[in-house]
Amino acid sequence: MTDTGAGLRAEVRSTIDALVDSGREAGVQVAAYRHGRLIVNETAGTADTATGRPLTADTPIFSASTGKSLTSTVVHVLAEQGRLDYDLRLADVWPEFARHGKHTVTLRHVLTHTAGVPALPADVTPADFTDWDRMCAMIADAVPRWAPGEQIAYHAWTYGWLVGEVVRRVTGRRISTVLAEEVAAPLGVPGELFLGVPEADLPRLATLEDHGLADLMRFASANLPHFDAVAPPAVRPDGAIGSRPEVLRADVPAVGTLTARAAARMFAALIGEVDGVRLVSDQRLRQLGTVAVRGVEWVFGQETAYGLGYAIDDDGSFGTSGSGGSLAYAYPGLGLTVAATRNRLGANDGDPMEGLRVLIRDTVRAAV
Repeated sequence: MTDTGAGLRAEVRSTIDALVDSGREAGVQVAAYRHGRLIVNETAGTADTATGRPLTADTPIFSASTGKSLTSTVVHVLAEQGRLDYDLRLADVWPEFARHGKHTVTLRHVLTHTAGVPALPADVTPADFTDWDRMCAMIADAVPRWAPGEQIAYHAWTYGWLVGEVVRRVTGRRISTVLAEEVAAPLGVPGELFLGVPEADLPRLATLEDHGLADLMRFASANLPHFDAVAPPAVRPDGAIGSRPEVLRADVPAVGTLTARAAARMFAALIGEVDGVRLVSDQRLRQLGTVAVRGVEWVFGQETAYGLGYAIDDDGSFGTSGSGGSLAYAYPGLGLTVAATRNRLGANDGDPMEGLRVLIRDTVRAAV
């Protein structure tokens, strides 16, 4: 893979340079690991176009729902330690959640987006998001849309508090703390994987720009009948909410702030060993990469497959993607992980980050 790796790095570099030079992108990060070794780590452009601050490999970028992979990974690390069970009923550790007949909802239901509580009140605000107890009380008091396991519905925002409150009740720690101590620190990337971003790290973040994502959110609101239920107007997952310091500081574990290389490294430690660190066993890995539920999803109306906390793609990968253009995926069969993110949040632009994922995947597959 040495020659292929050099050629692949050059092709990725050329691609992202062209994206930035054309003005299509402001800043881009792309990283890939194979069999625990970093084979791609390319960065281009600026973290802040107003000041010219360069984007570097260690510049964290708000990456929307790609952050769900961080939240899900915390669950699997705790399960590996024997501290969590996927069939734990949420109400057993969070009694208030049992209201309105939700006492049978399990962590497995949450991880597969079948818990039945994807919606938030229409008037929820970013200020509400900064109050952990308020959001958990809101979700505990929610009336389920259907029985657990009955329907796949993307829990766009509620996923984070559902998982995060279980983690808090079981460990006594915020999920951002568990992520930092149990995942980021062992992997040697303590300043590159965040749920709640520490105040001191805010100046390091890339500045977000909108390039069609807000328009897409408005289109989805007007054309998808359930979109506003899961992403109410004041809290759509776009650059506006991802630029609010108070929201970035808060634990909102349905979204995250990260670097591509740290996300790729985390997935590499899920599917194998990275510098002596392995996050889960082979037996658990098989569960992560196996389809647990498949069907037409309620919000977007598309055929969807989920494993435990990650989307499962037909190309043999599992992982997550974020609105505006970010992703992190693992290909266990290839020993490969890929992550990409950008700070100019786009939509209907041909999805260049997905194009980079395909480029890396196909190049590695052809070399096997």
